[in-house]
Amino acid sequence: MQSVFMNKETAPTESELAAALGATRDIWQEIVDYTTGLYPRATTKWNYSGSKYGWSFRVSDAKRVLVYMLPRSGFFKVSMVFGQKATEQILRNDISEDTKAKLREAKVYAEGRGIRLEIRDDAMICDVKKLIAIKVSN
Repeated sequence: MQSVFMNKETAPTESELAAALGATRDIWQEIVDYTTGLYPRATTKWNYSGSKYGWSFRVSDAKRVLVYMLPRSGFFKVSMVFGQKATEQILRNDISEDTKAKLREAKVYAEGRGIRLEIRDDAMICDVKKLIAIKVSN
């Protein structure tokens, strides 16, 4: 599924993002604020990934992306990649079994396991925050 923002000429504006995300806009901002609160030197940036994927938003530290945020119509996806140490920590943590299952099932690449979670309401916010905290600490 593509981003709702496909025009490579211009990054999405705040008003376009709010219109696209609808009721999930506040949850998007909560995740950005939480991540930058845990890692105050984090940078935020829109990134155009090509005509197949469109625009995504990244919160990064100096060396890596902490969280990818992928806007859709009325919702968004949060994507993260975890190395082995972080994966083991997640599987020992009090994160939902559904999220743990997604991580276990994820294909393993050199940089780790990547998972994407659909955010349609605030039901996943606790898991997302725990995942971000683990990502920042590893």
